[in-house]
Amino acid sequence: MALYIRDDDVDALAAKVQAATGARTKTEAVRAALEHELERVKAGQSFDERNAEAFALADRIGPPNPDFDEKAFMNEMWGG
Repeated sequence: MALYIRDDDVDALAAKVQAATGARTKTEAVRAALEHELERVKAGQSFDERNAEAFALADRIGPPNPDFDEKAFMNEMWGG
């Protein structure tokens, strides 16, 4: 989906970022600026906040099965 800049001030800011960073296009400049902003935000988050999605997935999966025989599983998977 395309991003259209309809605000003249934002367009001028994108042009300034493009010139300051040497980006080939405004799109490239905006992409880099947004990536840097995400990095900045993530740097301020705690480990738990950055990994909340992974923790939620692990909770949905549940604890490991202590009776699971990985060797037997691999042998069966590979036809051994």
